[in-house]
Amino acid sequence: MTVLDAPDRRRANRTLAVSGLLHALHDGYTDLIYVLLPIWQAEFGLSYSLLAVLRGLYAGAMAALQVPAGRLAERIDGRVILAAGTVLAAIGYLLAGLSGGALGLCASLALSGAGSSVQHPVASAAVSRAYGSAARGPIGTYNFTGDLGKAALPALTSLLVVAMPWRHALWLVAALGLVIAATVVIMPKISAPKVEGAAPSGEGRGGFRLLCAIGGLDTAARMGFLTFLPFMLQAKGAGLPAIGTAFAVVFIGGALGKFACGWLGQRVGVLRATLLTEGATVCLIVMAMAAPLGLAFALLPFVGVALNGTSSVLYGTVPELAPTGRVEHAFAVFYTFVIGAGAAAPVLYGALGDVGGWSWGMTSAAATALATLPLAILLAPRLTAR
Repeated sequence: MTVLDAPDRRRANRTLAVSGLLHALHDGYTDLIYVLLPIWQAEFGLSYSLLAVLRGLYAGAMAALQVPAGRLAERIDGRVILAAGTVLAAIGYLLAGLSGGALGLCASLALSGAGSSVQHPVASAAVSRAYGSAARGPIGTYNFTGDLGKAALPALTSLLVVAMPWRHALWLVAALGLVIAATVVIMPKISAPKVEGAAPSGEGRGGFRLLCAIGGLDTAARMGFLTFLPFMLQAKGAGLPAIGTAFAVVFIGGALGKFACGWLGQRVGVLRATLLTEGATVCLIVMAMAAPLGLAFALLPFVGVALNGTSSVLYGTVPELAPTGRVEHAFAVFYTFVIGAGAAAPVLYGALGDVGGWSWGMTSAAATALATLPLAILLAPRLTAR
């Protein structure tokens, strides 16, 4: 494990602090759309399908440009890319506040999504390089900050639109993005070596592909569970307020899981941490399905910890398995795969739910989590720290 001296640790901590702030902003921008959709529907008379297109444009632009952003970061100081992407994302929301209809919103959100595409690959790689072999825990912390942004920025905007017109609220949100973009100046320079050699004990692309497969299945299981959670609780007799509270409980548990499991993976190894979190996910989902409402509700924070905890373990493994040491590119490919799985999974699970109801969908989510276990066992021999 890398032991940093005091100056290096201070530089690494600055990198983590700014990267976490950027992660919170960009993930907040991503989920802020959910708050705005009803407002735009009322303002412009948009259909549900067009509202879905608005959300899809942001996510699609962000996913499609992850790999180009990672490649660009191999040639240019990552701070420049992070600042430019954050400014672009903020300008997208500024323009959304000036939009007069669906076409303007589509262009604005696509622009903002394109700006947000740079954050994950560049900031994740920056944290990884800053801490070296001791990066698993800090990457878990970085991962955790994204959940904070998802909770804070939509909530803040909800309060703002009560006090002022929604357009003014978006301009304030955009201004916040510009201010946070300026914090990049305190980061140490982010330089990616052109070639670092083969990934240690990772057997090149084979180990990385296994990691991407585990990440995709883990994300799919999470999306499946969240898709059918309200229907499961409804079938047990829960009302809408209880269902809303249930999601909050799961998300709080998930944030704690992301924070804790990065450090867990550093201490017990990838294999044990993955088997523990994914195995717990399967058991807890099955238990929640069989339990009465009160007990199912009590299990939800633990489901959240297990459901989201694996992601921090996996993200911390990307640098070790990056083909030819191209960490920025590896993170970009990994995030593209994970985001794509998250987009496709609800559609596939929805089809199963149409056939057999919520129980089929929830069981399929548990089975997807179970499928990660043999892949983790196959991955372990390819890692230096198992």
